[in-house]
Amino acid sequence: MLTKELLANENISNNATILDAGCGTGQTAAFLAQEYQANVTGIEINPIMIEKAKNRFKTLNLPVKIIHGSVEETPFTNNSFDFVLSESVLAFVNKPKTLKEFYRVLKKGGRFIANEMTINQKLSFQDEQEIIQFYAVDHLMLEEDWKAQLENTGFKNIEIKKQKLSLAEGDHAPEFNFSANFEPELFAIFNMHANMILKYQDVLSYRIITCTK
Repeated sequence: MLTKELLANENISNNATILDAGCGTGQTAAFLAQEYQANVTGIEINPIMIEKAKNRFKTLNLPVKIIHGSVEETPFTNNSFDFVLSESVLAFVNKPKTLKEFYRVLKKGGRFIANEMTINQKLSFQDEQEIIQFYAVDHLMLEEDWKAQLENTGFKNIEIKKQKLSLAEGDHAPEFNFSANFEPELFAIFNMHANMILKYQDVLSYRIITCTK
């Protein structure tokens, strides 16, 4: 599980407050609550995902709070969290705005930890547009682009590590808990995603990002 690798070197106590930003179906939030007995809050914009997350927490009897909202503008007060965790979220939102929001809600000395899609080299315009249009992202980020964004936000002690496995080999796929009325046509999209990963496996990868407020 990628979350274990992301948090392996972090000092997380059972008093820690953790925000799982873009928590999806709650898999990571549940892991955090079970593994660390920490105070975990998730925020998610998709109501279907929220319902699935709530069902997960209820089934596991976990006291995880989940908020319906955008990571770009959260309802939390300043200096609320010891940790903010983001897994494959920043690529799909306004990065400067979201990073500023994460910085705002972190306590001084708090840690931002992320796992985000990154390109290993600049691409041709045609290749870049194919990836951008398929994944509906605004642009693709090199490692140095991530570092610049984080520095501009005010983060310190920035460390960025490349995943040992390529995106095609790694366990980066989100957990899909399909509804009974799931559109069969959408399976074609997942096949296209797999083909895209294979086509660009030498170019697309993930970076583990850690930094401090």
